[in-house]
Amino acid sequence: MPHYIAGRGWRITAMIAACILVCGGGAPGAPLADLKPDGQGIVAAVVDGDTLTLDVGRVLRLAAIVAPKHGSPRDEPLADAARGALSQLALGQGVVFAFGDRRMDRHGRLLAQVWVAAADGTPGPWLQEALLAAGFARVDSTPDVRARVPELLRIEDAARRAGRGLWADPAYRPRTPEDVGAVLDSFEIVEGRVVEVAVSSRRGYVNFGTDYKTDFTLALDAAALRLLQDAGVSLESLRGHRVRARGWVRWFNGPLIDITHPEQIEILGES
Repeated sequence: MPHYIAGRGWRITAMIAACILVCGGGAPGAPLADLKPDGQGIVAAVVDGDTLTLDVGRVLRLAAIVAPKHGSPRDEPLADAARGALSQLALGQGVVFAFGDRRMDRHGRLLAQVWVAAADGTPGPWLQEALLAAGFARVDSTPDVRARVPELLRIEDAARRAGRGLWADPAYRPRTPEDVGAVLDSFEIVEGRVVEVAVSSRRGYVNFGTDYKTDFTLALDAAALRLLQDAGVSLESLRGHRVRARGWVRWFNGPLIDITHPEQIEILGES
């Protein structure tokens, strides 16, 4: 295990229900540690696999996950299935939500962890958990959206190992350092062995090959290095380990992911 710093509608419903039962999906009274309970509403529409419109007209984005979508920069496989899964869970339902350090994204949408409301108004099934457990989303956190992310990573890992949902589609398989360059400008999960690290007072680099000008690299600025240090992780300690990293892949002296917070890196082992 890693170390963490719609004609098919009936099948979607059954898969989600099974995952909720197995994973304990959002039982009433689920802890809201590190979160600020501060909202409720009724889901009037489901925009896509991780976005809701409430009856009061506010748009609510499910924090710390990303689901497949249609449109820019490209149509992603299983976008309809992800939207259908969220619709089965939430459309027409009352929901309660809680915020972490950030309450709104750059598009003005509410950004929260969300639960379907039980009859007494307390949190019922946790939407992020249910979608990850059924394999219809991936974890995608930011430096100010980190609450409960280690827990979400464990849920995602179980779905990936079981081959559920998008994990059965080759488009979403974890990339290797050798092939990630073929999927630039997309959110990806990459698994590989760290060959070398370089650290200065202002920047850090984690290299997965011997040629830093062409091989896959993780880059960290000074703020990210401080967060890693606060989490008790030394960048040098990653040398020789297999890791799983996630983020937006861009090109700078080879394919590169900018690491902004510790939860983007999972240590898998030394082999």
